[in-house]
Amino acid sequence: MEHNSKIAGKIKGQITRFSHKISGDFRKPTRRWLIQMLYGIQASKDVKLSNIARSLNEEIPLIKTETRLSRNLGRVDLTESINGKLVAEGGKRIGQETVIAVDLSDLDKPYAEKMQYLAWVRDGSTGETRSKGYWLVDVLGADVEGEDLIPLYGELYSQESDTFKSENRQILSAMDRVMEGIGHKGIWAMDRGGDRSRLFKGLLARELRFVVRLVGDRDLILEDGQKKDALKLAWGCHCPQQREVRIEKEGESKKKTISVGQRRVKLPFSQQPLFLVVVKGWGEKPMMLLTNVAVRSEGVMRILEIYLTRWKCEESYRFIKQAYNLEDVRVLSYTALRNMMALVQAVFHFVSVELGKKLKLNILLKKIFEKAKRFFEIPDFKQYAIADGIYKVLFASRTGIIPALMRPRHNGQLSLPFAVELS
Repeated sequence: MEHNSKIAGKIKGQITRFSHKISGDFRKPTRRWLIQMLYGIQASKDVKLSNIARSLNEEIPLIKTETRLSRNLGRVDLTESINGKLVAEGGKRIGQETVIAVDLSDLDKPYAEKMQYLAWVRDGSTGETRSKGYWLVDVLGADVEGEDLIPLYGELYSQESDTFKSENRQILSAMDRVMEGIGHKGIWAMDRGGDRSRLFKGLLARELRFVVRLVGDRDLILEDGQKKDALKLAWGCHCPQQREVRIEKEGESKKKTISVGQRRVKLPFSQQPLFLVVVKGWGEKPMMLLTNVAVRSEGVMRILEIYLTRWKCEESYRFIKQAYNLEDVRVLSYTALRNMMALVQAVFHFVSVELGKKLKLNILLKKIFEKAKRFFEIPDFKQYAIADGIYKVLFASRTGIIPALMRPRHNGQLSLPFAVELS
């Protein structure tokens, strides 16, 4: 029991230090609330305010704690402020060749009726409208070699809100916020949802390196000036390089032999030379990757590896939904929903980045893994095990978290336990 208390104390200390990093500009009540929210989300593995309040173990009625948390959550939109701090912290770990993955996902709320600005969301793979909910835009960094992920930006938005202008503007705005912290470092990678002229123009105007998977219905300009459909161009592309790859999907592992080639192309609205990297054998149709990264110096297989690194990030989008029950969020105001998403993104940054920065924290991380009590081995996406371990340690804590801001200051006077105040 004493051993668990020591581990819990160290985790609380790290949560407090991290919260100070991302709340230094806030007012004292907001900083106190932020510490408790970051702690409560991890101690309960949930975003429901009732469970967060219960994990704080305050010596007041539970409803009063929940009411205070709710009031602060919907008071002011802190999305930009929290994301700015995460970008500043995560940007220190971004290198020139780090893959910066951008993804659009959704928060599905099919049975909600009173949440503010509920909008229709669609399935990303089929394009079909599915149900009511909200959109999420996430940006995180990852190296081609290695398993570390660096959460940089996370935002919830709705096309029904008064501030919404367009989805393209939302994505480009997220890029701009991230660029404030990392500059032009990294290689931006997007799936087929990034195959839009407005986004390509934005990437080129910002002078960013990118790898974007094409849908296949886009016209490209060849070196001789001829315009040709991307898919037809891909079918006719010579792909001399072959490699055997292992693909793991939904728990199954398959081997495939792929062939890779490339063609020099341009977009109809730009004179910048680009490369169309074609991968055959991956699926029924060729995979088409449009990039401005120098293929000859990097190698055509390297472009494929950069894009596939973006796939490693997809598990993170599932993680922030599943590990903390994000789709069960029950706050009603749009500001509160946006703040909750930013807080979960901050928690994700904490478990992915903060706990592994120093040797002492690595030792703490090992103890957290042990507390997770997972059978056989730690899964490939280690954040699940970290979240489980932190939850098991903090759930058993009886004191909640007492931020340094809330601790009584000593007035320097000697106090004796037997002293009696005379009237």
